[in-house]
Amino acid sequence: VQLQASGGGLVQAGGSLRLSCAASGRTFSSYAMGWFRQAPGKEREFVAAISTSGGSTYYADSVKGRFTISRDNAKNTVYLQMNSLKPEDTAVYYCAAAPGTYYSGISRGYGMDYWGKGTLVTVSS
Repeated sequence: VQLQASGGGLVQAGGSLRLSCAASGRTFSSYAMGWFRQAPGKEREFVAAISTSGGSTYYADSVKGRFTISRDNAKNTVYLQMNSLKPEDTAVYYCAAAPGTYYSGISRGYGMDYWGKGTLVTVSS
């Protein structure tokens, strides 16, 4: 599975962006998906995860209520809708894929088999 994230850019605080992560291959629907981010000088951190069917999602406390993860298995794509953006959301955002049974481990950084190249999100104050 190859992953390609897109949709990053520069936005003012309070604004919105939608990130997309397109996957190649015919087994996308068997993977749980996650979004992570890495701010300058900081370690990579978990943002959100979604189960294979999309029926279950999980968020980091820092983004809960502002970000929404979703997926379209017919399009082999996972999305991250980011609203009410804050300067502290500035980071490179990465998508990752884990076998479906590892969904519960994504938030702890376990199980990811594939990573996409990141897309930069910059939130100005």
